[in-house]
Amino acid sequence: MAKKNASAKVEPLFVKSKVREFIKGKGCNTSSGVLDGDTLNNIVMEMLDAAVKRAQANNRKTVKARDL
Repeated sequence: MAKKNASAKVEPLFVKSKVREFIKGKGCNTSSGVLDGDTLNNIVMEMLDAAVKRAQANNRKTVKARDL
């Protein structure tokens, strides 16, 4: 699980405009909380942390698509 430090702001691991474009393409609007909040970034970091752990469990240093 991604660790969160209240004093250090983590830079987003996603492109805000692409997320907004994707959601708009589905016929919905995007609230600012989706793009400016920590929720989406935390979900991405948790997925990547799990993928890293899976790669390491398989004695690899390379994270592959199948680890996601």
